[in-house]
Amino acid sequence: MILVGLGSNLGDRETQLQQALQRLEEKHDLCVAAVSNIYETKPVGDMEQPDFLNMVALLETELTPLALLQQCLAVETDMGRVRTRRWGPRVIDIDLLVYHENEMNTPHLILPHPEIVNRGFVLIPLNDVAPALLLARKSVATMAAAYLASDPESVRLWKKISWDSEKRSFIA
Repeated sequence: MILVGLGSNLGDRETQLQQALQRLEEKHDLCVAAVSNIYETKPVGDMEQPDFLNMVALLETELTPLALLQQCLAVETDMGRVRTRRWGPRVIDIDLLVYHENEMNTPHLILPHPEIVNRGFVLIPLNDVAPALLLARKSVATMAAAYLASDPESVRLWKKISWDSEKRSFIA
C-alpha cells in the first residue's frame, strides 16, 4: 500500500489537487488506484493563510520510495510551488506517507511519515482509503475517530469524490 497526502490552499484548490494527481499519472510510472474525499482544514503552524483542501491517494507503482518522492517534488515544482517559509501557503503539497511496510529514516525521507498520527488533515482522509492500516500499533480508523472526538471542527468534509482512472479526473 502506497499512500500520499495532498494539500492546497492557493488558487483553485480542488483543481490543484486534481492536476497534481493527473501529472503524477501522466508523467510517471504510477497509477492512482483510489482517492479519499476532499476535506477543508485550518492551516498548521502559520495561521495567517487561507484554509487548505486535503486528501489522500492510494497509488500503485514500481518506483522506489526515493524515486517516488522525487517525482512528487517534481510535480510540486512544475505546478509552481515555491518554498519560502515552513508551513506557509502553497499551491500544492504532496507528501509520501506510507510505502508498503517499508520503514526508512534518511535525511530526505522518513517512512512511514512521522506526523501522520498527529495530523487530522491526514488521518481523516487516510481513514477513507485505508481504515485498517496500523500505525503505532493502532488502526487509522481508531486514531481518526479519536481525533474527531477531540476536535470535531478541525477537519470538515468539503466534497465527496472518487477517481475516474480513464478520464484521470474526480467524480463527484
